[in-house]
Amino acid sequence: MGASNSNSDSDDISTHLLIDHNPLQQPPPNPTSAIKAPKKLALLPLVFLIYFEVSGGPYGEESAVEAAGPLFAILGFLIFPFIWSIPEALITAELATAFPGNGGFVIWADQAFGPFWGSLMGAWKFLSGVINLASYPVLCVDYLKLVIPIFSSGFPRYVAIFVSTLVLSFLNYTGLSIVGYTAVCLGTVSLLPFLVMTLFAIPMIEPVRWLSLGQNGVKKDWTLFFNTLFWNLNFWDNASTLAGEVEQPQKTYPKALFSAVILSCFGYLIPLMAATGAVPLHQEDWKDGYLANVADMIAGKWLKMWIEIGAVLSVIGLFEAQLTSSAYQILGMAELGFLPQIFGERSKWFNTPWLGILISTLVPLAVSYMDFADIISSANFLYSLGMLLEFASFLWLRRKLSEVKRPFSVPMGFTGLVVMCLIPSVFLVYVMAVATKPVLLISALLTLFGIAWYFFMNVCRSKKWFEFNKSEEQLANGDGYVD
Repeated sequence: MGASNSNSDSDDISTHLLIDHNPLQQPPPNPTSAIKAPKKLALLPLVFLIYFEVSGGPYGEESAVEAAGPLFAILGFLIFPFIWSIPEALITAELATAFPGNGGFVIWADQAFGPFWGSLMGAWKFLSGVINLASYPVLCVDYLKLVIPIFSSGFPRYVAIFVSTLVLSFLNYTGLSIVGYTAVCLGTVSLLPFLVMTLFAIPMIEPVRWLSLGQNGVKKDWTLFFNTLFWNLNFWDNASTLAGEVEQPQKTYPKALFSAVILSCFGYLIPLMAATGAVPLHQEDWKDGYLANVADMIAGKWLKMWIEIGAVLSVIGLFEAQLTSSAYQILGMAELGFLPQIFGERSKWFNTPWLGILISTLVPLAVSYMDFADIISSANFLYSLGMLLEFASFLWLRRKLSEVKRPFSVPMGFTGLVVMCLIPSVFLVYVMAVATKPVLLISALLTLFGIAWYFFMNVCRSKKWFEFNKSEEQLANGDGYVD
């Protein structure tokens, strides 16, 4: 844990910095914030929101077995958390407790490198988040069409995607605590069938099956393998955008992140070992959704149906968690002065950022009706850019603002921190290097949009077209909120 400085001048600086960047202590002049104080998010719902930001259950891990066989899949979900998930969670815990305000990673990049990079970080992370968000209602409808075939194609499918998106978004509008405890229920119900499957599988497990490198003649697909690991074990920093809504964030975030790491890793590893150890390997069958078929082989159709229902509930949890992160990022960027004050308005009834929720719903609605395979890959590319900037911000803030009190501090010297960030950074560079030309083009265009947006906001500020919480000079100097 981080230690506080005893020097009084340093304490004054630290306190000033924390107040400047903590909207809980010095809120911006938003008239709607005076309606009533929002109910703070407690530890348990925060754990499950982080869990759904990252995982949502073992759904989707099947591709690792298809790509490289049981042994590499098990080793991947055992080792990869130590080189990716844990470093990202540790960085999030330190920075979210040192700068506990809405906006999360936007605050970190702003404090490290200035408002341009803070704004660009916001664009990269927001676009990657809301574009990925578009896939969840589509997945919901893909499961529903198994029961209601009319949703398979055409106009009924479009209507189902539209209605499911609006319904799920309205749940987010009703309040952060409701969303948080809904995530607890969804997480519990979606994980229970895998616990049952594991118990049924124990007498059937043959440990030698775990050592299989795959079937003869099946070529290993390392790109698919690493992408599967990456996208099942990332996004640990997303919940940082709502740090201002968390009860005692300096104490709660480290506990929540640690709990979510344990829950996510065991939630992947235990069902994977049960499934690969209990049934003979047919590697070509290990595609998304195959765990439900394994449950059928182990216990019967009733468990298969339960897992399929759990998959729908997991998708709902993923949607709610990602929408929450995106909406509160917009709220935080308005509080920080990157967006006009109106973007920080809260609902009079539920104290939720209604405009942030609306914007974070409209973009996925538009994208969900497109053939967005390359767009999703581009969102992943933008996320990788954002993570490289986040690692750089973390290291720079350790040097630049070392006097800031850190209720939680990664227990390493600076050299150790560089190594900790370097290993996942190499992986990020690899993910970006294998991107196709269309992905590179779309990513470049979206990045140019993010840059243009920053300068457009500066014009809006200077021309006084909108009200902002900070002047251009205050934003450039890193000043605190306007009184």
